[in-house]
Amino acid sequence: MAALALRGLGRRCLLARLGPGPTLHQSIPMATTAREEMRRFWERNERAGRPLSPHVSIYKWSLPMAMSISHRGTGVALSLGVSLFSLVCSVPIPGVSLSPFQVYPCSPGVSLFSVAALLLPEHFPHYLAQVRALSLGPALVCSAKFLLALPFCYHTWNGIRHLAWDLGKGLKLPQVTQSGVLVLALTLLSSAALAAL
Repeated sequence: MAALALRGLGRRCLLARLGPGPTLHQSIPMATTAREEMRRFWERNERAGRPLSPHVSIYKWSLPMAMSISHRGTGVALSLGVSLFSLVCSVPIPGVSLSPFQVYPCSPGVSLFSVAALLLPEHFPHYLAQVRALSLGPALVCSAKFLLALPFCYHTWNGIRHLAWDLGKGLKLPQVTQSGVLVLALTLLSSAALAAL
């Protein structure tokens, strides 16, 4: 009997809290506005002589930091290079058509690059021999090939490193530095191997 009385009393307390009843609408003024907070923040920073924001010049550059920005830079450069190459390869030639029966003002599928490759009187080995006949020297040719291969190799090896990070491997600072050195070594070796081809 006592348990039923306690249960009923408990229910009445819950109903009193959850049920409709008089509520007090009270507005509390905010101490400061966001604008005042920001003004005080900047005044305090100016008095302390702090810079407006952290700047690259105050950081001590580390290998992971440099490799991060290099990875982004090579990604942008490779994307732009592929985009420009595909744009050059898809520029239509006015008045040329794939169909022998009708000439369209701009036909899709025929580009300056493809027509140049098809209409050149010689094959690729001939033009390669002409470049070699310029006597640019093997050092210059190998250096140019190395510089062309370097961003591809770096972005590939560093991308594999990022995939390992996505798996949760090698995220401690010493491992990040070690993997960075490994990526740089693999980049140089693979770029040199591609340049030697």
